[in-house]
Amino acid sequence: MPRFRYRARADSGQSVEGFIEAVSADAVASQLSSSGAIPIEIEETREKDASLQSLERLLRERRPSLPDLILFSRQMYTLNRAGVPIIRAMNGLAESTRNPVLSRTLRDLVESLESGRELATSMARHPKVFSNLFVSIVQVGEQSGRLEEAFLQISQYLELEQDTRDRIKSATRYPSFVLIAIVIAVGIINIMVIPAFAGVFAGLKAELPLPTRMLIASSNFSVEYWPYILTAAVAAIFAFRAWARTEKGSLIWGRLKLRMPVIGDILMRATLGRFARSFAMSMRSGVPLIQALTVVARAVDNRFVESRILLMRNGLERGESLSKTAVASGLFTPLVLQMLAVGEETGAVDEMMDEVAGFYEREVDYDLKNLSDAIEPIMLLAIGGMVLILALGVFLPMWELSSAAGLK
Repeated sequence: MPRFRYRARADSGQSVEGFIEAVSADAVASQLSSSGAIPIEIEETREKDASLQSLERLLRERRPSLPDLILFSRQMYTLNRAGVPIIRAMNGLAESTRNPVLSRTLRDLVESLESGRELATSMARHPKVFSNLFVSIVQVGEQSGRLEEAFLQISQYLELEQDTRDRIKSATRYPSFVLIAIVIAVGIINIMVIPAFAGVFAGLKAELPLPTRMLIASSNFSVEYWPYILTAAVAAIFAFRAWARTEKGSLIWGRLKLRMPVIGDILMRATLGRFARSFAMSMRSGVPLIQALTVVARAVDNRFVESRILLMRNGLERGESLSKTAVASGLFTPLVLQMLAVGEETGAVDEMMDEVAGFYEREVDYDLKNLSDAIEPIMLLAIGGMVLILALGVFLPMWELSSAAGLK
């Protein structure tokens, strides 16, 4: 049966679009008219091959990004505050969003809500779109009757998360470009430049210095075995990614990332800032303390830090205080531990955790502003070392030959 794409105007005046399978365009118009919509445009769509459609969908669809979720949370807050029914709000957002995965997810949420499920339960069925933290805050908002406030808090948290990621990307962009340029330069020199010099040196029939012999051997190896080198590099990348997804591998990699020179401290502070901010938001929203630690542990995006937070949860389950478990985790500085103890004594842990998050975020902001200054000396040393090796390997035999010619 042919498939038609239509555009019509509903009784409310809102423009609607969609697809209908019918015998003819007149049949589509009749269906729209019987449903109370005025047809504006009807055209037949040609069916594509199923495999081609699947490929196009795979290339076009992407997981909702942070900006997509921020916009969704803001819109849900506005619509809920305005008194728009949640199913109607979801239907409208499903039609207006540009991300097909999010649009399909919202339609599934509508069907789930219409079948009697709660919003948080429906969202939990889509873990690739909505995180555990997102679902927990929505659940508390539903139970307390303050769903609009829950969406507002989520949007504010996601905006801070997006801002932190943007600052880290901005600070690491220049060093990344320099590192890529160095790798490309070394590849070009090995494959194109050194072989040309090797031919000149071979014609001289003289014994070459050790640095020159090492450069020529490295170049010959690269030229002869470059397909194997490239294959091994790609295989190593995939093997590393597979290892990093395992339980033990993700734990080790999470710890190694925090111990990297220069950027390790920044990643640690950014991770702890994310933990403090999300923990404060969870407690302010009314999530129970142990459940909040469980949810927040999965939101820090570092398996090593997650394991330490779960140890804090286990300590609380044994009846220990929050400040004591924080000391045992070994994650926090003495100043942060003191602030946490004060918050626990005064019953204002959420406010203190907000202060802790602000403290870490200010430190991360300062370190990111000075990251380029810290990395530049390392880059200069790397470039200088590469130039020195090339200079010794290429020009040293020339100097020796010139000296020998001068003595003769």
